[in-house]
Amino acid sequence: MSVYPFLQSALHLSSEDYGIWSGMSLHEIAHVTLAAMHAGQESLSLAIIAKLGRVVWLIPISFLFVLLMKKKEKQGTPTAIKFPWFLVGFLLMSIFNSYILGRYIHIPNTIMSSTPVLTTFILTMAMVGLGLNVNIKTLCSKSVRPLLAIIITSLLLSTITLVII
Repeated sequence: MSVYPFLQSALHLSSEDYGIWSGMSLHEIAHVTLAAMHAGQESLSLAIIAKLGRVVWLIPISFLFVLLMKKKEKQGTPTAIKFPWFLVGFLLMSIFNSYILGRYIHIPNTIMSSTPVLTTFILTMAMVGLGLNVNIKTLCSKSVRPLLAIIITSLLLSTITLVII
């Protein structure tokens, strides 16, 4: 995310291509927003659309993996996969927010304007709670391989999406 703005000029990407590239290759919506906003509103809009397009595909792909794992289980290979109920909740809340909230259920602007502050506070509390449970010694000894996997995956994703656009 921090390197992307420098790469835009080094790679001579237009703001449109840069927005699509950052949206397709970065993993987190906040990272996409921070990386794309420096290139202008059009770049930011394209980046968010590209990222949300990736997110939408998580639901059918997750259901596909569940079906494949269940098929493997029927063939005799034991699997320990459970149905991802959070995806159903995610889908229902998306429908609720898009089609019901505001149209049939009105929430006052004072409540809606304070919602981002409240959610940021709750997310911060959750992150602090997770951080307080981290054992630094264990983290250092067991995190090298996952960190390398993340770096390699990120570099491959960045390179492949750059070639595609």
